[in-house]
Amino acid sequence: MTQNEVLDMFRQSEALLEGHFLLTSGLHSNRYIQCALVLQRPSQAAALGTALAERLLALAGPPDFVIAPAMGGILVAHEVARALSVRALFAERQNGALTLRRGFRIRPGEKAYVVEDVVTTGKSTRETMQVVADSGGIVTAVGCLIDRSGGSADMGVPGASLAVLDVPVYLPEECPLCKTGSRAIKPGSR
Repeated sequence: MTQNEVLDMFRQSEALLEGHFLLTSGLHSNRYIQCALVLQRPSQAAALGTALAERLLALAGPPDFVIAPAMGGILVAHEVARALSVRALFAERQNGALTLRRGFRIRPGEKAYVVEDVVTTGKSTRETMQVVADSGGIVTAVGCLIDRSGGSADMGVPGASLAVLDVPVYLPEECPLCKTGSRAIKPGSR
């Protein structure tokens, strides 16, 4: 699946939004990627998960499991894991920190891919990587459907994305959209 095919799928699903947005990272942007609108269609979710699984497998060999931060990454982890016939886990916030819950366990030495829907700064990915490390697991690769950092979010392990966008982001106090009087909306899940 090429980057253009991926972006066409997002456009057809009306998942590439234009406006003034408050991102999960706290930054502002004039574009927002709402992956849930693409992932709501199981055939699209499966195609995207399989494509990401193939790229990660080529980079790092097979994992024992795939893990994502909740909420946005859950379906991505599930579809990548399904394509690889491994477990799909997710970390969720409890008292502000990502943690394993719901009986999920990582055995020492198990290999993991950490996946996301969209990466902007990589903060949630790094937090999920730490959850794996704290449990004795080894992150061998990271992946996302859309890398909106323009490729600048380095996680210290091999990484893959299905599309790379260079979308400007702004600190709230430096946002040119705010300076025009526009108010940022928060369409995300956190």
